[in-house]
Amino acid sequence: MPNVFGDFNLSGFWENAEEDNISRPATQEMIQNIELRTGRKLPSSYIELVMHQNGGTPTNTVFRTTEPTSWAEDHIAITAILGVDDNSPYAIDNDLWVTEWGYPDLGIYICDCPSGGHDMICLDYRKCGPSGEPEVVHIDQELDYKVTHLADNFESFVRGLIHEDEVE
Repeated sequence: MPNVFGDFNLSGFWENAEEDNISRPATQEMIQNIELRTGRKLPSSYIELVMHQNGGTPTNTVFRTTEPTSWAEDHIAITAILGVDDNSPYAIDNDLWVTEWGYPDLGIYICDCPSGGHDMICLDYRKCGPSGEPEVVHIDQELDYKVTHLADNFESFVRGLIHEDEVE
């Protein structure tokens, strides 16, 4: 697998390797199961990240936005990046978000937010199709499932995360 992140320090990316929201180590079989279940190919940058650690809370949990959301005027926050372990409650589960919560089926929901399910971060495949490089968007249930573009791809999203101390 190519090193997508190159100069990016993945070992310093995660907040705490002892957290309970980390799934067991990712395998190619787990990744394939998610791709089969969702009908969409995961980006290589997401795969590289979960192969390093299968989900959890990053050190930097804030991403700046150009428009307001129900969370803040100029940013969103995440609590975790979801992993690929079907046996973990902290893994990708589109059925939960689309069927039970009513989120639009436009991609793969990959990050929890502090709102307890009232907003999510999603890989958006509407422009690229199921095998392309998805954009990263914020879906805001509190604003009638408003979609806010965050980044052109997952790597840019990860690189754009900043520490919560950098926002008011």
